[in-house]
Formats: sequence, C-alpha cells, structure tokens
Amino acid sequence: MSVAARTPGAAFERLVEVIGLLRERCPWMGELTHESLAEYLVEECYELLEVIEGPDNADELRAELGDVLLQVVLHARLQEERGSFRITDVVEGLTAKMIRRNSHVFTTEGELKPEAGATIQEIEAEWHRRKRAEKPEATSPFESIPAHLPALALAAKSVTRARRDGGHIGTPATAAPGLTSEEELGSVLLDLVHGAVDSGLDPERALRLAVRRYQDEYAGAALRRESGNVTDAH
Repeated sequence: MSVAARTPGAAFERLVEVIGLLRERCPWMGELTHESLAEYLVEECYELLEVIEGPDNADELRAELGDVLLQVVLHARLQEERGSFRITDVVEGLTAKMIRRNSHVFTTEGELKPEAGATIQEIEAEWHRRKRAEKPEATSPFESIPAHLPALALAAKSVTRARRDGGHIGTPATAAPGLTSEEELGSVLLDLVHGAVDSGLDPERALRLAVRRYQDEYAGAALRRESGNVTDAH
C-alpha cells in the first residue's frame, strides 16, 4: 500500500466513495433514512463506551470508532442526496469551531500561536464563553442538554451546568458523606435502585422527573434573580 493511500485524507475519501456506491447499489443501504439509522447510532455509541470502560483493547476500540464514523458519514450522505450539505461541510464546520473555541492555541485566521500559559480553568471558561457567544438566543444553561440522556447522566449534566452558570438551587447533597471513589458511589446508587424496585418505583423515570423539576425551579430562580438585579439598578 502506498504512503499516499495511508494518509487520513485518502482513507477518508475512499470511505465516502464506498458509502456513496453502497447507497446507489445496495438495496438495504439505499433504504436507510435518518430515522431508521437513529437506533444504530445510539447502539454504536453505547458499544464504543463499553469498550472504553473495559480492558484496554486497541483492536476493539478501532472497530467501534469505525462503526460510529460510519453513522456520521451515512447521515451526511443522506443530506448530500437532498442537496443540503456534504461531509466536507461537516468536517470544515468542525475544524472552524475547534479553531474558534481554542483561541489559546490558534489565531482567528487559524494560525498556530506561540505557546501560551493558559490554565485548564481559563481554557474551559473561554470555551464556554465563546460557545455562549455563538448562540446568544440560548438563555437557559440546560438548553443544549439532550432530553433523552439516561436520567443519571441528565442529572449530573444539569447540576454541572447550573453550577457553571453561577448558582444552584436547594442544598448540596449530604446523604452519602465521605464518598471517595466511583465504586463507593456506584454501591450507594445501586442500593437506592434496590429500594426503588422493592417499592415498585421506576428509578429512571423518578430521577428524570426530578431533573425536570430542578431545571424548571432553577429557571424560575434565575428569572427572579434577574428581576431583582433590574430593580436594584433602578
């Protein structure tokens, strides 16, 4: 195999070409839609996560990354067929975003800056500042959180966003003090699930509803804070 054929660009172009041919020549692939692909996208992401959390296995990780990449290329191909956008637009948009949100590494023109002494905290703060600037219409810190995340992930993401936004509601949890590891936390959570099942309760639904209440209460508290600031200003 030539060196050129092993470059990322050449390998990616060949993948895009193969997917295009399959869409044209394979009846099963030709029938795929965004909707029918959705279940595979979720499944492939969970399979990738399982490999990441398991024993180190480079071959399995490479294969699962390929399966996730297939989903990206297929969804882009469907849009290309509609005349909307192509995979190159996806790649170029992502590249531009990485440059725009990492001003400690790149200039606005995409040139590499000299090494800077930015801290992790400063880098994260700048990333989120630029993200908010890109979507000024997004008034809620929870707006971009997928509603269908598993309940625990949804809860953790919502609380993290609220803290980053500058506040929280309620009192920080003290029900399980002294936790020092994810293993201990997992045991506590599993005990709660046991109790829920024994009581005939759905823990996933219960937590999801609690997170929705949390988000609504936070939005109300934020609105009251903002109204108070306006009053104080006058």
